Amino acid sequence: MTIFECRTCGHIEFGAAPEKCLVCRSPKTAFTENADAIQRPADPANLSEGDKKHIPVLKVTGCGLLAGCTDVHAIVGDIEHVMQPKHYILYMDFYLDHRFISRVWLAPEVCKPAASLHLAATSGTVTVIESCNVHGNWMAEIDL
Repeated sequence: MTIFECRTCGHIEFGAAPEKCLVCRSPKTAFTENADAIQRPADPANLSEGDKKHIPVLKVTGCGLLAGCTDVHAIVGDIEHVMQPKHYILYMDFYLDHRFISRVWLAPEVCKPAASLHLAATSGTVTVIESCNVHGNWMAEIDL
């Protein structure tokens, strides 16, 4: 699938660039095709410590707050990522079937590298892309 990245805010779109960025409202011209916008482990069968600190770990659960709700929890990494002023997770973007649905901003020293969404959807594939200020974007997917 083709990946487009907004040069203004880093937002990623799959398949085609939108008329306006859904995060920062920049015009379509702010997007460039970038096959390298998402980092990938060198050996997916044998993850390095760095991979384990960056690839989101996703969990789908029922919701205890709202009827008909599905919760998606995302934690940045299998080894918890640091949240220090010089090295931290900027944000986590959530997608359903490769369509953007939400960005969660994370502040260093105040936030843990995790986010959750309450979804009305009961099926589909959830994609989470996290953005590390030092090591770039990393992605994980899970089926509802």
